[in-house]
Amino acid sequence: MLFSFISYLEHEKRVSPHTVLAYRKDLEQFFLFINTAFGLENAEDAGHAEIRAWMVDLIEEGLEVATVNRKMATLRSFYKFLLHSEIINQDPTFKIRSLKKGRNLPAFIQEKEIYRLLEQANFDNDFEGQRDRMVMQTLYLTGIRLSELIGLRWSALDLSQLQIKVLGKGKKYRIIPISSELRIAILSYKKVFEECFSIQNENDFFIVRLNREQAYPMMIYRIVKKCLNLFVRNTKSSPHLMRHTFATHLLNKGADLNAVKDLLGHASLAATQVYTHNSIEKLKAVYEQAHPKA
Repeated sequence: MLFSFISYLEHEKRVSPHTVLAYRKDLEQFFLFINTAFGLENAEDAGHAEIRAWMVDLIEEGLEVATVNRKMATLRSFYKFLLHSEIINQDPTFKIRSLKKGRNLPAFIQEKEIYRLLEQANFDNDFEGQRDRMVMQTLYLTGIRLSELIGLRWSALDLSQLQIKVLGKGKKYRIIPISSELRIAILSYKKVFEECFSIQNENDFFIVRLNREQAYPMMIYRIVKKCLNLFVRNTKSSPHLMRHTFATHLLNKGADLNAVKDLLGHASLAATQVYTHNSIEKLKAVYEQAHPKA
């Protein structure tokens, strides 16, 4: 049933490849657990007790609350699919409740740190060095997702109109404006790209490896981690951190929440509102520092 569920996610729900991969890994981990702990060969035979036991096992392993809740959400989706497919007649996740967690504000990089990174970092002049610089600039100056950066092609860049077209979640395209600064950086990178690969095809991927093949997620993670560790301390380095930083900096500068929602490609405003907490914390700090009665 795993194959049918994955096919359902890909073709009917049209979720991103990264979400499909996460669902697959969660379910394979669950299948292994119920087989090892209870001798069950089929997920259809698992009940509330087995699912609860896996949740406890995950907690004992020291996983974060958000990770455990995500895995439980995967199981809910899977068993809901089995129920609708009439493979089972009762949902064993019905009584499983999500773990309570405190509100964690999205981490972001301070403006002075990100500016220092983009302006002072010594990127090599060869293709890999300039590509790494381009990765960092594009992530911060556009706020696009990791998957969107990897899938970005040269043909999606309209430098004359200062905009790029990205394919986001749900196979939906959106237009993102770019700054003149990023346009200049792209032209510089394009020159190095063409010198390295001789002939450029408009359908070429924007970020590639030395063999001209498409970039992959772990490669981008390594680039971001390497760059951030030189200038940013005490934070988890990831491509998504750059996206959080993009959104937070825009809102701190007074950007309209709905506009930021559209730039990020969020389906609902609720997903964007989490970033406003960072802005509110900044406002509180300014108020306490400046107001005579604070």
